[in-house]
Amino acid sequence: MFPLLLAAVVLGGYIILTQTIFRRAKCRGNAAMAGKTVVITGGNTGIGKATALHLARKGARVILACRSRDKAEAAIADIQQETGSTDVVYMLLDLASLKSVRCFAESFLKTECRLDLLINNAGLVADGRTEDGFGIEFGVNHLGHFLLTCLLLERLKEAGGGRVVTLSSMAHRWGHIDFEALAVDKHLGTGGYSWQFFMAYCNSKLCNVLFTHELAKRLKGTNVTCYSVHPGVVRTELSRHVSLWQKIFIEPIARLLFLDPEAGAQTTLHCALQEGIEPLSGRYFFCCAVQEVCARARDDAVARKLWEVSERLCGLS
Repeated sequence: MFPLLLAAVVLGGYIILTQTIFRRAKCRGNAAMAGKTVVITGGNTGIGKATALHLARKGARVILACRSRDKAEAAIADIQQETGSTDVVYMLLDLASLKSVRCFAESFLKTECRLDLLINNAGLVADGRTEDGFGIEFGVNHLGHFLLTCLLLERLKEAGGGRVVTLSSMAHRWGHIDFEALAVDKHLGTGGYSWQFFMAYCNSKLCNVLFTHELAKRLKGTNVTCYSVHPGVVRTELSRHVSLWQKIFIEPIARLLFLDPEAGAQTTLHCALQEGIEPLSGRYFFCCAVQEVCARARDDAVARKLWEVSERLCGLS
């Protein structure tokens, strides 16, 4: 009797989890992409690579903006083999260096005549500092993407109907922004323990949602829209910096429940390709549908202050 009861509980728990936290959805958007140009940060692996593959198949020119040339070239070869596209290229971008972000933007603006879609996909969970001394998660997950977006906005406006899609996470709901700590220590959390840099990750993901919220306000009256996305809980290299024992614990759960990168790319693709969502600019999406966020993730004053602080930190003001 007990084994049957236990099996029923496990099965019930599995069903609940796969219909909530690990729920899947399918992008139905089918906007034409032939002749359009897309930039995807971290496009050489995981969700970014799956997104790049889908958009390349639709005829877009896809630029993989990432650090590793070797990984990018391997990804390009895979994408070309699967799609037949010869219009997928690599450009160096290290989001942990504001200088690298500026160099990327300068090179892009000189060599590419249009930009239709910017996908701020790259992210990490780790401890450490960027080249500029910022906490690595704040610097890479938020600040680098903030600067990149600001530098490319005019080119997006020129294309007509441009979109900015920024990957956040459901972890944003546990985030908090301490502006005093940011001013003094240049981070939103740090520490050698995993729980410490997980909290810093939550804080950086809250920044992503607030950034999108404020960006939409600043884009009113233009033809550019923006969206933040929770891709689901996905098997990617996001947690490559966690300890070995944690990987041993997480891996069996990941294999059983986590989404693969293709499934994780669906909400990003929805926000990139679904027609008619322009009135939802600035909103947060999960499972290819708009979702409500907690009060602190839509706080106008905090979003505006984060923007102004980010501008100063990037040297834009």
